[in-house]
Amino acid sequence: MKPVIHSKLPHVGTTIFTTMSTLAAQYNAVNLGQGFPDFMMSEELIRLVNAAMQHGNNQYSHMSGLPLLRERIAQKAQTLYGTVINPETEITITPGGTYAIYTALTTVLQPGDEVIVFEPAFDSYLPNIEINGAVPVLIPLSFPGYSVDWDLVRQKISPKTKMIMINTPHNPTGSVLGKNDIEQLRSVVKDTGIFILSDEVYEHLIFDDVQHESILRYPDLLARSFVCFSFGKTYHCTGWKMGYCIAPALLMNEYRKVHQFNCFCCSHPVQHALAEFMLQPQQYLQLGKMLQQKRDPFQQLMLHTKFKALPSYGSYFQLYRYDDISDETEKEFATRLTREYGVTAIPVSVFYNNETDNKVLRFCFAKKEATLEEAVTRLLKL
Repeated sequence: MKPVIHSKLPHVGTTIFTTMSTLAAQYNAVNLGQGFPDFMMSEELIRLVNAAMQHGNNQYSHMSGLPLLRERIAQKAQTLYGTVINPETEITITPGGTYAIYTALTTVLQPGDEVIVFEPAFDSYLPNIEINGAVPVLIPLSFPGYSVDWDLVRQKISPKTKMIMINTPHNPTGSVLGKNDIEQLRSVVKDTGIFILSDEVYEHLIFDDVQHESILRYPDLLARSFVCFSFGKTYHCTGWKMGYCIAPALLMNEYRKVHQFNCFCCSHPVQHALAEFMLQPQQYLQLGKMLQQKRDPFQQLMLHTKFKALPSYGSYFQLYRYDDISDETEKEFATRLTREYGVTAIPVSVFYNNETDNKVLRFCFAKKEATLEEAVTRLLKL
């Protein structure tokens, strides 16, 4: 008798990012699909990693993360959000933001628990919930502005609701939560045992002088929250897979129980480099303006195409409608765009469990000027 695998994720296949990037390579397309920059990261940060290696920081780091790095993160949180975070008990360094999210879900979820998820949603959320035996309760963001219908949230709350997941700035839509959203969230969870998972990996990639409403600004919400961040998004080094989670000590104690038996610790020399680099706050404070200087020209170029822009207030991404161009499904149109016109985007339908099709594609504008110009030149042929 042969061993049989009973899949914990029987409906999961290859991610759309891998599929579309493979197609982009096959057709030599300009890849505006997967969310990573094609420009160089800081040479100084690279030198700092090399220096840390040369100084012998190549063995295991502390399980929770390099103490100095956690101290710098706590200092940053207090400066930006006015909240005192204990670096010893409330911060854990993780191998990327996605890992931080997975670990938070695994820490609290039991079979049968319900988790409220707003769609479209980043593709790791639902598998992370399901692999823990929990049930995602899906609430669509209101199209085309992708705002939260808080009355619908209240209707979906049940005795089984264990967690609400929020993501701001939002991937894939570029929408952001405002102060009213925070007040509504407060109202929903008041006098309940509901946890919050706040995905804030794009915290500094926010535009038009909009304020990032981090959960770290609100001590009453932070008391029930896991808040997840990404160094990769902040410092243009997504391949390093470095992030962190902030949570109250009681929650973080349980979080670390899961973490220590999974990756245990993260890259030691990289943590030294990041701790040193964080002494230059302008490196992250200027990110919004830097990325807006890519978003705005891209918007201007796209005005000459047949695509219609939806607002983007944060992240690497802008959504564009194509309903005046084609009746094809998003997957069909994205595939044909790659094959026939040499530009790759991501169909937003893949971020919905039921593949809701609004004739919208996601374009990543975190690219060099020449890359964006070449992409639009090709799109003008549509």
